[in-house]
Amino acid sequence: MLIPNPTFLRQLVHEYELLHAEESANAAEPGPRARDLAYTLCVSTGTRDVRLALETAHRLLAAMSEPARLAD
Repeated sequence: MLIPNPTFLRQLVHEYELLHAEESANAAEPGPRARDLAYTLCVSTGTRDVRLALETAHRLLAAMSEPARLAD
């Protein structure tokens, strides 16, 4: 699997989570932008479900932010 750019992935997750929170309070169905973001998250993480895509994205971002460990 290709690893997405961390800046792009972080922004994608942030935008999706903000929009999802706003829409959850106001609408029963996600809007077109939320669906587009969910699709892009899935493609970027190699998943088919937005919940799994978010979990994968958070895991990738955490791993990318950890300093590389040098072998002893």
